Amino acid sequence: MSGGPCGSGFAMLIRAAAPWLLPPLPYGTEECSMPTDPVGRFLAALEPQQREAVQGRPREEQERLAAAWEEELESDDELDTLDELSPPAAEAEAARRVMGREP
Repeated sequence: MSGGPCGSGFAMLIRAAAPWLLPPLPYGTEECSMPTDPVGRFLAALEPQQREAVQGRPREEQERLAAAWEEELESDDELDTLDELSPPAAEAEAARRVMGREP
């Protein structure tokens, strides 16, 4: 099972969270497409329809939502437990919560 140039999905998560735990990618290999900035990570956690709606907003609004998303991830103990089992599921749940509070 391959997840592209980064290997398996688990390897992609490890490479994003703690790149020093895995050997470097071979020379000339493209980097993972996993975003590293907060806005990019927030957009990746959204469902496609919500992602399009947020991408249409001003950058400042996207940054505000991404900051709220990061705060949700950090402050909720329930998400900590989910994050241990499935980081993408925890990020998606936090994104749903943030978007659910939007008018």
